[in-house]
Amino acid sequence: MAVELQFDKKPKILQSLTDSLLMIQRSSRHILRNTDQLLGTFFQPIMFLVLFSAVFGGAISLALPDGIGYLDFLMAGIIVQTLAFGSTTTAIAVSNDLQKGIVDRFRSLPMSNLAVLNGHVISDIFRNGISTAVMIITGLIMGFRSHAGVIEWLYIVGLLLLFTLMFSWLAAIMGVLSKSVEAVQWLSFIIVFPLTFASSAFVPTEGMNKFLKAFAENQPVTHVIEAIRALMLGTPIGNHGWMAAAWCIGILIFAVPVATILFKRRTVS
Repeated sequence: MAVELQFDKKPKILQSLTDSLLMIQRSSRHILRNTDQLLGTFFQPIMFLVLFSAVFGGAISLALPDGIGYLDFLMAGIIVQTLAFGSTTTAIAVSNDLQKGIVDRFRSLPMSNLAVLNGHVISDIFRNGISTAVMIITGLIMGFRSHAGVIEWLYIVGLLLLFTLMFSWLAAIMGVLSKSVEAVQWLSFIIVFPLTFASSAFVPTEGMNKFLKAFAENQPVTHVIEAIRALMLGTPIGNHGWMAAAWCIGILIFAVPVATILFKRRTVS
């Protein structure tokens, strides 16, 4: 009499979720064990906030509307800039995994291709959340005051999460395409630097020349900054809210499948 052995097999979606949770745990442990990264998480946002407010505050405050101090104006821009640069950690982590051969070990397991990328992206959200909290606490100590209520803060948190997800998945693409960690660093710089500095993060766009102003006012980072700034300061949000969400969702729809396909091609011989 033949005995038929049956093994429990998880549904594909559940298996992918389990794999992703394991990779999130792995990436989060790397952050906690990396002292240099932890120090950067705490001290970099403080340095940016203190230096920018001290260096530019006296000059730029003259161009701001009455009742809005430069620190209040700056806070949204510094937060978004820090999240954008912080999200490039995903690119470095993905590149490291590919270069050090750990992905080759994962290939011998029945693991979802998306799990490794999910792990780096979600753990990056945790790290950026710490940076944002440190920055807001520092701002409050320095005199930052927000007019946002509970609902407005929920919108702010949601938009920041969406923005971080967007940038982290873009960073995942950079990590897969780059052949070395050094290449990741310069590629991240030439993409993130123009988007953050050619925006309304540090100065109003009204004082820019017409070409730079046209670019600054029609790119996603400016819309995210202006939406968060309006929510924080209680000023009219205009079309920045839905434009920021549309940019982030649109780029996510592009970046997630592209990163997944490129990662699969890179890791399957």
